[in-house]
Amino acid sequence: MALGISLGLWQWERADDKRLAIAVRDAAPTLVQPTEQPAQGAQVTLRGQYLAEQTLYLDNRVVDGRVGVAVLTPLRDSFGQLWLVQRGFLATGPRRETPQTTTPSGTVEVIGEWQEVQSGGPLYGENREGARLQQLSLEPWHASLGTFSYPGWLHASEGDGVLIPWWEANVMPPSRHMGYAFQWWGLALAALMVMFIGGYKLRRDGADKKALVNKNKQR
Repeated sequence: MALGISLGLWQWERADDKRLAIAVRDAAPTLVQPTEQPAQGAQVTLRGQYLAEQTLYLDNRVVDGRVGVAVLTPLRDSFGQLWLVQRGFLATGPRRETPQTTTPSGTVEVIGEWQEVQSGGPLYGENREGARLQQLSLEPWHASLGTFSYPGWLHASEGDGVLIPWWEANVMPPSRHMGYAFQWWGLALAALMVMFIGGYKLRRDGADKKALVNKNKQR
């Protein structure tokens, strides 16, 4: 019962957190060639040059039933700032060869949504296997490029070199968390009812047993 109440409260708090996350994302600004850290969810326009030779691929993406990768290419903007651009989905099928894609040269312009660095799930083995990454991270470029200007990446949706957009912000609606909260509280209520019914039966059985003992003594 205590566990159900606690988990219900936790889900209720997560609903509040999701309301805040949605409000922050809805209020995010539109930025053109920013020179400061973008806010989470900001629509950002970048102009600069892709570093095509530094392209890596986020493995195990699926779009419309097709297996592939997400293309990750660093971009040096006109101010010399270094950004990581997630350019979209590239279908590869089940083959494990190194993916191949073309990257525009010269000055390009891309538009997308900014996402701050997110903690990944558990990793089983190394993150990088050849040109493929198991998790989206800035770390694989540190040895060759140094530190990116800002901790995050741009999920490009339009512009030069942009492929099939696939990423969407993973913001579960608050109503779902509230539904989970009521489910946990319902289970806690059920546990309480079972406890009362079980206690009543135990008391009744104890009383019946005591009455039987007294009756035997009277005989």
